[in-house]
Amino acid sequence: MLASFLITLREGLEAFLIVGIILSYLSRLQVKQYHKYIYLGVMLGIVVSLVLAYIFQVVIYGMENELYQHYLMIFILLFATLVLSYMVFWMSNQSKQIKGEIEENLERLVTAGNIAGMVFLAFLAVLREGFESVLFFSSLSIGENISAQDGLIGASLGIIVSIILVYALMKGVKNIPIKAFFKYTSLLILIIAGGLFGSAVSMMQASGLAPVFMPIVYDISHILDDRSLIGTFLRALFGYNSSPSLLHLLSWALYMSSAVILWKRSYAYAK
Repeated sequence: MLASFLITLREGLEAFLIVGIILSYLSRLQVKQYHKYIYLGVMLGIVVSLVLAYIFQVVIYGMENELYQHYLMIFILLFATLVLSYMVFWMSNQSKQIKGEIEENLERLVTAGNIAGMVFLAFLAVLREGFESVLFFSSLSIGENISAQDGLIGASLGIIVSIILVYALMKGVKNIPIKAFFKYTSLLILIIAGGLFGSAVSMMQASGLAPVFMPIVYDISHILDDRSLIGTFLRALFGYNSSPSLLHLLSWALYMSSAVILWKRSYAYAK
């Protein structure tokens, strides 16, 4: 539940911050009559995201061929790892330019009276984050055995908190450490991505797509089993494995060490 909360909180903040920037800039231009079209774009983005979520579930779990289903799950895990990683590093490098680009595009749309363009701008902002959330939830449910109920509760709380934070920011609350929030939640998201990558490697080994080498490097399940209550929580959030194979352990360690180094460098340059 914590992983789904963190992801929707992060994704929701990105989407609603963009929407907040759009609404604020329209107010500054004294064209508040266009607000309703922005809300329409937001609603369309949410609806399409829900449709994508349904399609994902039907495609993944509706496959009769278990082998193809297995391959699709591996692809989703690897793709989610790639998208999560890209999202973190892209945000650290582009966050300063986003506001200016949005305002420039919006001013052009207002000048031209392009209502469809305004709707699409808000729609795209919500749909992009919504699609990423759908992808991440699918990968979490595949790799970490998160129940639909827990995922839904965490996602709902994340969206609610993100809306509250964005509303506070738009109202001029200055003591919200939004930059620090994005920086350190980025690190947590990279840790989650590392867990998904490890799960993908394990599934590839189980299906014969990757060599096993050493089935078990160590076994600490007698101390903390990854199927126990705490172990399941750690597995869902950090990719914890009480008895990893050699390839699983090396793959996870290589990803995490590379990701942390790049994370430090990207945020150092972003200052």
